[in-house]
Amino acid sequence: MTRDEGRWFPIWPGVVRRTLVASERMMQIEVLLEQGGQVAEHQHPQEQLSYIVRGRLRFTVGGETREVGPGEAVLIPGGVLHSVDTLEESLVIDTFSPPREDLLAQDRAAG
Repeated sequence: MTRDEGRWFPIWPGVVRRTLVASERMMQIEVLLEQGGQVAEHQHPQEQLSYIVRGRLRFTVGGETREVGPGEAVLIPGGVLHSVDTLEESLVIDTFSPPREDLLAQDRAAG
């Protein structure tokens, strides 16, 4: 699966994503977050690596809070509760292993 320039999906208020690439064992998505947007606390079995391209975010992972900016990355182990507060409009590249079937299903349903 490759990137489709027009296929953005809302995932939280003020947060949209699109799939860049997916394989059998991993996937990568691009996420745009508006200033003030929030990713509510959640968890998933996939391991997640978030690389901040631009902007400033406050991640809370497993009860530990950390502010990050461009060029920094956050590792979120599978099954760990995490949330994000957007301090500035941000662009993030998220990599999941294994792929998030829920996101891939959303991509397929959109055709």
